[in-house]
Amino acid sequence: MKYRILFALLAGAAGLCSAAAGPLEQTECIAPAKPGGGFDLSCKLAQTGLLQGKFIAQPMRVRYLPGGIGALAYRTVVAQHPDQANAIIAFSGGSLLNLAQGKFGRYTENDVRWLAAIATDYGAVVVAENSPYRTLADVMQAMKTDPAKVVLGAGGTIGSQDWMKAALLARAAGASPKRMRFVAFEGGGEALRALQGGHIQVFTGDVAETRQQVQAGAKLRILAVMSDKRLPGDLAQVPTAREAGAPLEWPIVRGFYLGPKVSDADYAAWSEAFASMLATPAYQQLRTERGLFPMALVGKQLDSYVHQQVAQYRLLVQEFGLQVAK
Repeated sequence: MKYRILFALLAGAAGLCSAAAGPLEQTECIAPAKPGGGFDLSCKLAQTGLLQGKFIAQPMRVRYLPGGIGALAYRTVVAQHPDQANAIIAFSGGSLLNLAQGKFGRYTENDVRWLAAIATDYGAVVVAENSPYRTLADVMQAMKTDPAKVVLGAGGTIGSQDWMKAALLARAAGASPKRMRFVAFEGGGEALRALQGGHIQVFTGDVAETRQQVQAGAKLRILAVMSDKRLPGDLAQVPTAREAGAPLEWPIVRGFYLGPKVSDADYAAWSEAFASMLATPAYQQLRTERGLFPMALVGKQLDSYVHQQVAQYRLLVQEFGLQVAK
């Protein structure tokens, strides 16, 4: 009997300790996909940066919750764990695009607390090294002449980020996106292999994944990057899409949000930790090593950015006649 009482007391004490734990204790990052993708990269970047900078005392646990490019995680957090203060959830530009298309069910961008954007990637227009297309202008002229003869491809289906980049490129060339030939692949790696094999002619993917393939020996050329200005380092000679004749940009934000009922105090604690981490040279080196580019938005700044991006994506969804999920 006394052992049962002792066990109950110990269990109760453990529960009190857990309940009393602050937002930066026993931390967890939820990656809304299987291991190895962009969400995993975001979580592990935060995991390393926060621990290395001593903003958290113990390693952050990474938990995987795949489904709908973030939709399952979003619904789970909002409906079941809205006040869990020690769990941050990764999101990307793809998550925001899905929100704009209503793919998160009845939930919108107003249903969580947007916390921090810690890095970005950018869209890119890529061809094989032996491609007859030497510039972005060459691709655009071919698409204008006959969009059906230019075979584009990337990861994702109609309405995805990569499809949107291709559609924007077609529109900039003066061609109808409805007439373009777009081949959907499971991911960017598969699409880049198809590009090298001559199965597609143009890849509308991301800078980071293309650079990784080039560094691994792939014979590819980046014709343009979809950033507001030229990127640093070995990409400094690559023009922006705007410089190359297509006035379009496509940043791919990587960041985190918290549940809608996390307290102001806990939200402030996380915001302060991320703001401090993002300012450290050690974190900036980590981000660069992973092939990502600077983006540092915390708290209200990120909230404003998210709402602006989702509004822009909704306009694109309407302009391209995409069906919005009910």
